Amino acid sequence: MRIDILTVLPGLLHGPFAESIVKRGIEKGLVEVNIHDIRDYTTNKHKKVDDTPFGGAAGMVLAMQPLHDAIVKLKSERDYNEVIFLTPDGERLAQGRVNQLSLCGNILMICGHYKGIDQRLRDHLITLEISIGDYVLSGGELAAAVLTDALVRLIPGVIGDEMSALTDSFQDGLLAPPVYTRPADYNGWKVPEVLLSGDHKKIRVWEEEQALKRTKKRRPDLLD
Repeated sequence: MRIDILTVLPGLLHGPFAESIVKRGIEKGLVEVNIHDIRDYTTNKHKKVDDTPFGGAAGMVLAMQPLHDAIVKLKSERDYNEVIFLTPDGERLAQGRVNQLSLCGNILMICGHYKGIDQRLRDHLITLEISIGDYVLSGGELAAAVLTDALVRLIPGVIGDEMSALTDSFQDGLLAPPVYTRPADYNGWKVPEVLLSGDHKKIRVWEEEQALKRTKKRRPDLLD
């Protein structure tokens, strides 16, 4: 998989990709992540990448020219399965969408900033708009990092135990059951006996029951 990310603040993304799962995927050659500075594409001599919105609304908007030229140039170099704009008013990200996107070969992500990007770019060049929640961040960089991490961990070979990712919350429409590790008794806090029984059939039944119970309590909307 190749992921290209367009941003006005590339420094925000170097940290998240220099550690843990994403770093492992990059080092194994299973994913390539490229961060592109939108300022490199501007024709403005002052490297300005924002402009005022028509209509007199408050705030600034990412300028049309540098973002348009950046998208067009990258698209001329390869075919992208999706050109994704990270924005609060996009489709709320869910595991099903992550699973689908993890099968893509090439993805281009656009990090919004200021008040967003010109609607005409959204109408003509963006193929998918994604939000990571009903709140507003200063820009789309952290959302791009979240989406990238969610995608990379599903690529075969990135995680040592691939079944681990398949048993995460939301993969089967439920939250994951509680997990425990050693010691079996810590300060009087005991691990459920069934998990110590060695009876894998009973353990699976217990896990399913706990997953359903937790989902009903914390996310009943998933059961609708």
